[in-house]
Amino acid sequence: MTKRYAVFLRHGDYHQRDGAPSAHQPFGLTKAGKMQARASTLLVATMARSNGWRVHPIIHSSNLLRGWQTADIIRQEMGGIERVDSFDDLAERGLGSAANLTIDEINQVMANDPRFEIPPANWKSDSHYRLPLQGAESLMDAGERVAAHVRAALSDVVDNTMMIFVGHGAAFRHAAHVLGAMSYDDIAKHSMFHATPVALQDNGEAPWQLAAGEWKVRAAKEEAMD
Repeated sequence: MTKRYAVFLRHGDYHQRDGAPSAHQPFGLTKAGKMQARASTLLVATMARSNGWRVHPIIHSSNLLRGWQTADIIRQEMGGIERVDSFDDLAERGLGSAANLTIDEINQVMANDPRFEIPPANWKSDSHYRLPLQGAESLMDAGERVAAHVRAALSDVVDNTMMIFVGHGAAFRHAAHVLGAMSYDDIAKHSMFHATPVALQDNGEAPWQLAAGEWKVRAAKEEAMD
């Protein structure tokens, strides 16, 4: 059976607008985030070496700056990487016309529109909830999108090769569920460490499985967001 590996790497720590859900914010890595990205190079190289995997020379990253910066630091620091290709498909869940508004601003938008109801309190972490606004996605929509991209990217990869995908925690976890490598209940129980690789094995028609690395176990009261 052909064995190919998708290495999911969440971006490093980044600058955020206070009170806004983590989504399509256009800001770059913090100093700590750049250090995390550099440290990830050794983690990825060690994962490949210890498992005897080839490293694909092209990194696929989210088009959001924090994703591209993380991937480009790895490209600079890690031998054998030729380039970084960026894709909208690897972005975090999009909020459409509410992108980068604060929670209070989103609630006010919904309250001012007679067509809509105020979102439920847990809407940010509800895998199936989609804001009823133009262009908005659910977390599961984002997972389907990321999973489709990963499947397509690995379809032409040779046996025993790992490809690095740099993106976002919530979208990656939901993609892992779509691919069969994480149960639905475990999506909310786990997160991802910044710039720390998790490898999934492509099993063809069979469900994918965790091959290396570890998900971050979420604290009991921590909200299930990126």
